[in-house]
Amino acid sequence: MKTTIKDAKNHIGQEVTIGAWLHNKRSSGKIAFLQLRDGTGFMQGVVVKSEVDEDTFATAKNITQESSLYVTGTITEDNRSDLGYEMQVKSIDVIQEAHDYPITPKNHGTEFLMDHRHLWLRSKKQHAVMKIRNEIIRATYEFFHETGFVKIDPPILTASAPEGTSELFHTKYFDEDAFLSQSGQLYLEAAAMAYGKVFSFGPTFRAEKSKTRRHLIEFWMIEGEMAFYEHADSLEVQEQYVTHVVQSVLKNCELELKILDRDTSKLEKVKTPFPRITYDDAIEYLKEQGFDDIEWGEDFGASHETAIANHYDLPVFITNYPTKIKPFYMQPNPENEETVLCADLIAPEGYGEIIGGSERINDLELLEERIEEHQLDRESYNYYLDLRRYGSVPHSGFGLGLERTVAWISGVEHVRETAPFPRLLNRLYP
Repeated sequence: MKTTIKDAKNHIGQEVTIGAWLHNKRSSGKIAFLQLRDGTGFMQGVVVKSEVDEDTFATAKNITQESSLYVTGTITEDNRSDLGYEMQVKSIDVIQEAHDYPITPKNHGTEFLMDHRHLWLRSKKQHAVMKIRNEIIRATYEFFHETGFVKIDPPILTASAPEGTSELFHTKYFDEDAFLSQSGQLYLEAAAMAYGKVFSFGPTFRAEKSKTRRHLIEFWMIEGEMAFYEHADSLEVQEQYVTHVVQSVLKNCELELKILDRDTSKLEKVKTPFPRITYDDAIEYLKEQGFDDIEWGEDFGASHETAIANHYDLPVFITNYPTKIKPFYMQPNPENEETVLCADLIAPEGYGEIIGGSERINDLELLEERIEEHQLDRESYNYYLDLRRYGSVPHSGFGLGLERTVAWISGVEHVRETAPFPRLLNRLYP
């Protein structure tokens, strides 16, 4: 009977065959321990010399790292294993014997590992990170479908910049100029006027020449837009969504979090409601903490966000940023029109902003003024203005960066480990 490492728990006491790769091994004169992996997990196979034929034991002792195998044996309980079971191996059928596998159990430099990313993904910790990423994606679809959102796929090739910046990848679209999308927001706003609540999940691109541990050139965004939702309503959706994702990972990725030595007590605290602090109060707090380098009207850097997040030990919303440092489409704050109805959600433990969101301008005349102030090509935004001409309503939305969220929840230091094949300023390979 063929099975997988993940499903082997359903076959205790039975003889099964598993297709696997040899992750590692150790042996003595009379016993060999094979660390097997098959994509669903990692499991130990025990080969006892007195219980197998001579050829099988010789294969177990001599087989090389990352060789592919069919391993047949009996699944037995083992309380010392993280899985709670292992295999008593009866036979080994070698599919392909690997030689000189580049990533050995010794330590390797980061650049070497990134050059061999296609192989580094096989390691136990990288496997755990990708499983957590997968669970975040699964929980994302679950949350949005259960709360009545419709999935809409915005285009990747666009004629304009959603946030009006120059940090775009330019390409030719036949005889027109086009850009790789930096956000699907404007298209989702159009979809929200048709379907009420919508979300998207797709790649976005920023031609930002940054080398920090928080930045990628290509990353994945989960974006939501909601008609008839004001700013406060949107914040509630955001904190419910993040809480749902964190609790889903805690429930379904216990082993992966253990492999990564993640302090789950910090994640267990993540429950609604999240603390909130205005931009004005954040500036005041930072100055009290000795940050003399920040003035009102400036955006926060990594050290500022970390200081604010550490004060709360939870994800925290920083609300109502100055108008001049935010994109053109954000609704003015009626209590102070030098600021807008927006919020950034800052993750704990120094991982920075994971969500940016706002209420969107719904007044046609004001939006036209803002487009002109930002010196944007009005013709490119005609469809966006139409949304205010024909049945405009209050509406809000947000975007969550997947890779930063994976880094925070899994506890890894750099976002390059949270994408299968990360694109960095100096890296387009593999």
